[in-house]
Amino acid sequence: MSQQRNIQLGFTLVELVTTMILIGILAVAVLPRLLSDSSYSAYTLRNEFISELRLVQLTAMQNTDQCYQIDVSATGYTLRHYSGRTTANICTSQVREEQTQAFSGGAHIALASTASQVFSITFDSAGRIISPLCSGHCFNAVADETLAIAVESEGYIYAL
Repeated sequence: MSQQRNIQLGFTLVELVTTMILIGILAVAVLPRLLSDSSYSAYTLRNEFISELRLVQLTAMQNTDQCYQIDVSATGYTLRHYSGRTTANICTSQVREEQTQAFSGGAHIALASTASQVFSITFDSAGRIISPLCSGHCFNAVADETLAIAVESEGYIYAL
């Protein structure tokens, strides 16, 4: 009689380990995205924006007769290319406008001095920021936390 009732009760070790690995992967990959207010990390936003600033800065230094500007809004930022520059360093005759890089999850870039989310950044031919006038802590990358972006008067852009 006892030989007929050879029924397995419980799970095998392989089934338990596989289940634990799947739960671990879900906990690491999915849960932070579901529980966070923002799907955009402040570190990612800051590093992306610093890279964009440096790219525009280098482009402006290599093309001294042209003007490059980054327009920032509450929803994203856009790179604009102009064919000329006046003696007062004002951009003229827009040639090209890049696709807007949109922020997600309530993330944004703001001026450190005024907290304004709408502004334009223009570089001169030496790679210095003409507009807005700032030195040191100039911008904030705001997402799940607030991180600072600094620009020195000589044009060096870095994370604080």
